[in-house]
Amino acid sequence: MSKLLETAKENLTFLLVAAIVVVAIALVAWLAQHFLCKVSARTKGARRIVFTAIFAAVGAVLMLFEIPLFFAPSFYKMDLSELPVLMCSFYLGPTAGVICELLKVVLKLLLKGTTTAFVGDFANFVVGCTLVLPASIIYHFHNSKKSAVVGMLVGTLIMAAFGSLFNAVYLLPKFAELYGLPMEVLIGMGTAVNPAITSVSTLALYAVVPFNLLKGIVVSVFTFLLYKRLESVLFRKAK
Repeated sequence: MSKLLETAKENLTFLLVAAIVVVAIALVAWLAQHFLCKVSARTKGARRIVFTAIFAAVGAVLMLFEIPLFFAPSFYKMDLSELPVLMCSFYLGPTAGVICELLKVVLKLLLKGTTTAFVGDFANFVVGCTLVLPASIIYHFHNSKKSAVVGMLVGTLIMAAFGSLFNAVYLLPKFAELYGLPMEVLIGMGTAVNPAITSVSTLALYAVVPFNLLKGIVVSVFTFLLYKRLESVLFRKAK
């Protein structure tokens, strides 16, 4: 914990920017839920908080199990932590999904700390929200199996597009800055696994895009297979 606090002090400006982004995303989720979505009042008060916390805890645990990918440098590892967050947002709406995403990252930081000066953790939250928010908004706008599939497809495509741009423009330069590394070092790590990676843009194109597409597809497939089964077993008592 002391090491985590020390890292936070060293990167206070970055954390303040991250906090502003978190508030902005939460506001977008709240506006979408109140003006675009048809979210039924399945659970209220304490039960809603409990369900959100449970899924956040499951997501935090899943964040600890990272899967290296052969086409991406070692600082990109995939986890399935968006699976419980997406199911939470399908059940309780976009606002709960964003809160669950944030709690998941906070819990992971408390369990493991940060190895990326909070850049990777911030990226996990923001990029995860680009999957969860569109998927849950579209699902709750029509509330059908078809809209769930369309929502997850749209969310996956947005996550792949936004994630690559966000990495190229902000995350990779910020990561290099906070660690005092030349960008050439990060690019070189990409070149080592794929000779076609020779710049920040090709790193985003050949590593980040397939990374997010793969993650979105895997999370979406598991959500499609598990959500209704979990809903009928776990959530029935909450109605």
